[in-house]
Amino acid sequence: MKTVLIAGGSGVVGFSALEEFLADDRWNVVNVSRRRPETKSTRPFRHLSVDLRDTDQCKEILGQLRGVTHVVYASLYEKPGLIAGWMERDQMETNLLMLQNTIESLSTDSNTLQHVSILQGTKAYGLHLHPIPIPARERAPRDPHENFYWLQEDYIGERAAALGFDFTVLRPQLIVGAPYGAAMNLAPVIGAYAAICSELGEPFGFPGGPPYVWEAVDARLLAKVIKWAANATQAKGRRGDAADVTTADAPAPAAPALPTTRSREQSECRHHSSPPQWLAGWFSRPPVAL
Repeated sequence: MKTVLIAGGSGVVGFSALEEFLADDRWNVVNVSRRRPETKSTRPFRHLSVDLRDTDQCKEILGQLRGVTHVVYASLYEKPGLIAGWMERDQMETNLLMLQNTIESLSTDSNTLQHVSILQGTKAYGLHLHPIPIPARERAPRDPHENFYWLQEDYIGERAAALGFDFTVLRPQLIVGAPYGAAMNLAPVIGAYAAICSELGEPFGFPGGPPYVWEAVDARLLAKVIKWAANATQAKGRRGDAADVTTADAPAPAAPALPTTRSREQSECRHHSSPPQWLAGWFSRPPVAL
């Protein structure tokens, strides 16, 4: 039986990945986060409370694990103020260190890693620094700016080559999920705003924001893609595939069509060229059962 370690299971992505793997009894599941997630699943799983910034603690706790074959790395370090931290070197180095502590602690004779999934986002295209081409293309050259994404991707690429495992880079944009204690989850924020409007007798209207359309993805859908990438025959031997994942780009039935390109090439998931045409097509679709 395969064993997946999910780093960050109390977060938006990690929580849904945890639920997705727990729903499949072919997987043993280990969760790593500082607090234990309150899952809907009644299936037992192993929870380890670890601060991934602490190298010694990671070696002591994660280094004792046996039989880990897959890693879903969904942990993230952000600084107060959020956006300013995206350009600060210590934030980048901390996110790299957390991934290194996870992988190095598991790189023992007791574990045989087969696949690792890591997460990026639209900052990979430099969205936080400058306008980007629309649609953004996974196969485009790396945007020339400092980013912990590149530090993590280069590191995991080197370790994959050395240890013989595959890895997949997934790039969701806005993610909506279940955990109400996760700072990066928009759903409870919108819910709280709606409750305040109701209490004050004010209309529930959009208070303003960026003057453009954002794409979003249900964290449960992203979890299905993560699990598919861990299993798929098409993904084997294709180290370093990257795929944008949004609800429109990859509805659940289309998930198996994600990374199918050759080694080191970027998969192309986007098919819409006109936002109005794409939106019209999407809203005419029947709901996707999750």
